[in-house]
Amino acid sequence: MALKLAKSFSIWLILILCACACTSNTASRAYDIPSATKKFEEWMSRHGRDYKDVSEKAKRLKIFLENLQFVEEFNGAANRTYKVGLNKFSDLTNEEFVAAYTGYKLPSSTTRNSSQVNSFKYQGSNSIPESVDWVKKGAVNPIKNQGRCKSCWSFSAVAAVEAITQITTGVLPNLSEQQLIDCATDGNQGCQGGWTDNGFDSETNYPYVGVDEGTCDVQASSVTEAKISDYRDVPPNEDDMLKAVAMQPVSVALDSRGAAFQYYAGDVFTGPCGTDLNHAVTVVGYGTDTDGMKYWLIRNSWNVSWGESGYMRIQRDSGVEGGLCGIASKVSYPVA
Repeated sequence: MALKLAKSFSIWLILILCACACTSNTASRAYDIPSATKKFEEWMSRHGRDYKDVSEKAKRLKIFLENLQFVEEFNGAANRTYKVGLNKFSDLTNEEFVAAYTGYKLPSSTTRNSSQVNSFKYQGSNSIPESVDWVKKGAVNPIKNQGRCKSCWSFSAVAAVEAITQITTGVLPNLSEQQLIDCATDGNQGCQGGWTDNGFDSETNYPYVGVDEGTCDVQASSVTEAKISDYRDVPPNEDDMLKAVAMQPVSVALDSRGAAFQYYAGDVFTGPCGTDLNHAVTVVGYGTDTDGMKYWLIRNSWNVSWGESGYMRIQRDSGVEGGLCGIASKVSYPVA
């Protein structure tokens, strides 16, 4: 039986490699069958992947090889400011990746009170440090993993609340993203997406399971590990965003579409990307790299295998209105 499956997969593999060679619009790198199989099997082992049948495995192999080609051609091009690399998303098309791992949704009818819209508490800040890293300051917990639940919004909101709690009390709590998924229903849709202003029990009392449980655990939610009095919006520009991040981490939304974002592996990301906001992260610092490029430091929720151990540096002051990838378009911060 095993021999029959292996033979079937080999036939599928030959057909797939031929298809890749025939349909590519760019100069394809030639992959011989043993080499292609080895690369894919090693990747599967590293990331714990298994497939339901030979057909599905062959389909994922084809996508993997296309993504491998993108990574090698991107890194081989001249004048790149950042690197890309294979990661746990390498058997997904970009469309599949976006559908499974992003989930920022701004409600079509959003009412904002005057304090949220008009009262930016850091407007008068003039003494802005050249760089800030809230991770090094001890206000940020280790990178977490949202899994295939489109709960980025809850991770972004929780990280911002954890940070302001540490800044004001000296104690860094580990709060529950699952509580927001299950209990914060005003404009949010659990694992189907949400936005970051609605947001805290501890992670221990209300652990993350990565699915929408459908009901709020009222007993667990009655325990308060951290509390905020309000949330505020930052005017949609990078100057005011800088003032806010100098004082505390903030929740932002950005456009994470595109293979370059999916496979980002290090240095300062400069695009390409649009401004159609679909993913929420937390900006936890800013600075300038050794080549003089300004950047924002973002904390993602795709585990440590993505980016720079779960973080990304993305270009700051790019000249794009609303910031690169729209990063300064929808920014908010909790008030303790």
